[in-house]
Amino acid sequence: MSEPSTVPPQESVGGEPVGQPVGHAGTRVDVAERLAWSVGGGAAFLVLLLAIAALIGAIALFGVADSQGTDWLGGVGVVVLLAGILVFTGFAVISPGTTRVVQFFGRYVGTVRHTGLVLTVPLSTRRNVSVRVRNFETSELKVNDADGNPINIAAIVVWQVADTAKATFAVQDYVDFVRVQSESALRHVAMSHPYDHADDNTNTLRGATEVVSGEIAAEVAARVVIAGLEVVEARISKLAYAPEIAQAMLQRQQAGAIIAARSRIVEGAVSMVEDALARLEADSIVVLDDERKAAMVSNLLVVLCGEARATPVVNTGSLYT
Repeated sequence: MSEPSTVPPQESVGGEPVGQPVGHAGTRVDVAERLAWSVGGGAAFLVLLLAIAALIGAIALFGVADSQGTDWLGGVGVVVLLAGILVFTGFAVISPGTTRVVQFFGRYVGTVRHTGLVLTVPLSTRRNVSVRVRNFETSELKVNDADGNPINIAAIVVWQVADTAKATFAVQDYVDFVRVQSESALRHVAMSHPYDHADDNTNTLRGATEVVSGEIAAEVAARVVIAGLEVVEARISKLAYAPEIAQAMLQRQQAGAIIAARSRIVEGAVSMVEDALARLEADSIVVLDDERKAAMVSNLLVVLCGEARATPVVNTGSLYT
């Protein structure tokens, strides 16, 4: 494992900079999590009892030194007292789902992932870092989809800290970092897909929710890996056309639905007419010439495709008179 350090920009390859930050002297913190020295469970409790006994013994030595006037007993008491206090500074109580990032005079020592009563490096500073699964909903963003239509979109991102060292030292505030990067990734994915009505079988925001959610999760994960975070999942929570075009798009959807319904009705009516003519001819019920067939087809299509209820007209004469 490497120590916390600053890494200078990478050298250029073929005249083009590779991974070079924007700025005059951009640097980043390169650190990875490792386990800190710690003692937990019964051993830590035993050391705690010994530390308490040392403090009680130091107080007793001070009393004996005062009563007998022996300076060396007072010196021993001071040493025992300092040793007990030093040991006490290394104790911590860690709840499940939390860790302690340990620093010794500014240097990263490691991370304690034990729970309960733990003894770690004395005189160290310890920072709580939660590794519980968290979630948040991005703000509702207004973006243009792949077709240029303005839409409002929001997503729920489920994430957790995977590397406590990177989350603590690599970024200023990892909670704010994952929020901003999630909104940026959501905006990019939303601009890459049409909202609906794709003619070339492309994935749409409304029709391929699972695919789009997977893309959002993958892009957010790629953006926040530098902070030691991992994305569990991401889901679209809000998706709608922007108010200024919502009415027009609703009319478009209604028109498409009407056209599709009419197409199914006409297809079914033509099939029924074909079946009727085929059965009449097969059973020799009536012999129809082309003109009578045309008249029958016209009447049946009017009855089957018309929205209003058809009113029959009885013809007692001949079709030719």
